[in-house]
Amino acid sequence: MAQFIIKRLIQSVIVIFIVSIFTFLLTYLMPGDPVYAMLGGDITQEQYDIAYKEMGLDKPIFIRYVNWCGNILEGDFGKSYKYRMPVIDLIKERLPITMYFGVLSIIISTTLGIILGILSATKRGKLTDTIITLLANLGAVMPLFWLAVLGMSLFAMQLKWLPSYGFTFPTDNFVTSVKQTILPLFALSVGAIAGTTRQMRSSMLEVIRQDYIRTARAKGVKESKVISGHALKNALIPIVTLTGMSFRNVVSGSTSVEIIFSIAGTGQLLVSSVLSKDVATTQACILIVAVVVSIANLIVDISYGYIDPRIRIQ
Repeated sequence: MAQFIIKRLIQSVIVIFIVSIFTFLLTYLMPGDPVYAMLGGDITQEQYDIAYKEMGLDKPIFIRYVNWCGNILEGDFGKSYKYRMPVIDLIKERLPITMYFGVLSIIISTTLGIILGILSATKRGKLTDTIITLLANLGAVMPLFWLAVLGMSLFAMQLKWLPSYGFTFPTDNFVTSVKQTILPLFALSVGAIAGTTRQMRSSMLEVIRQDYIRTARAKGVKESKVISGHALKNALIPIVTLTGMSFRNVVSGSTSVEIIFSIAGTGQLLVSSVLSKDVATTQACILIVAVVVSIANLIVDISYGYIDPRIRIQ
């Protein structure tokens, strides 16, 4: 198992390294001039030349990349031109908010998806199965941003039950936090719940057709024991992989949700930094997201190895 973990860890490091190269190169290919983005357009040529040199833009791109990586390893992501503060402070402020919604969404979607998938599979062909399958199919095709706008329009604008913007951590004000979390979490979770439900139903139907399940039933084992003790573990194997994919989708989807609900998370920070040509912040946001997703995938791979010993052997 140790070799399996080391192998996955090395792969994650390689992925992050490749992402860092593309991130560094692409941010400098974006339209606009980072010097004018930092100082504004009304500057003299002398001021421009000084800033150009201070930003290291006069050096070869390879040297700039090496220096950038060295600074990152020391915890220095540079300074944000737009927010006039160290990028690392912005990340520390924004990342916990995005992670809060991401982790909550994964927990809720995985739990509900597994329950609904099992219920649908065990009630195959009945009304319960039909309703769950229909709702899962609907949830799978609904765009995330449309769900966010729909929820805001109905529950915030018309019924005025919930706030339409902002975020407060539960430790600061629990009631306000719950109210502000419901709509964004709903938009983030619907698609993931639908995907997990469909996958769990398909996986469970495949497992309960196996000979060992028939044998257990023939021996008079209770149906609840057959499902929970024999079928569930094997049916969960594809769900572990799907959870990693769902986390990536949630992280990417959080950008639109944060913009719609005016939540000061990493996604909103990334969009604003791209639009304002804030190179240092853009690079940091993309790299941090890549690291978070790589860690999530590593955890999923390790969990997969524990659940299915064949993976460790391979």
